[in-house]
Amino acid sequence: MSVSTENFLSAATAATAAQGEAMCPHRLVLEHVTSRWGVLVLLQLLDRPYRFSELRRAIGRVSEKMLTQTLQTLERDGLVHRDAKPVIPPRVDYSLTDLGREAAERVRGLAEWTARRMDAVQEARERYDTAKQQL
Repeated sequence: MSVSTENFLSAATAATAAQGEAMCPHRLVLEHVTSRWGVLVLLQLLDRPYRFSELRRAIGRVSEKMLTQTLQTLERDGLVHRDAKPVIPPRVDYSLTDLGREAAERVRGLAEWTARRMDAVQEARERYDTAKQQL
């Protein structure tokens, strides 16, 4: 792919994202908050601020790239604060903003409901699978 083609595709992707955000901004924020990694980041940061490597270990099975993207997205939405300290070696801490804490509390409610109701969900899955097998 040529450089000009890459630039065009990058610009087209950015334009599509901007158009989607302009049309339905609340839907995008909801997607960010409820994404696989967004939920886990928000729940983990409810406890305390984390350094990047600590957060990655605490969440588990998330790539460095995906965690970086998730943190940047949540920071852009005003949910996460990134505190880069000018020391050697560099130290960056991530914490929730007031807005992020509010969102994380709601996500925690959903996570707690899931834990409480998992038996009922499992039973429903088994009923569904049994019914499907009988067809």
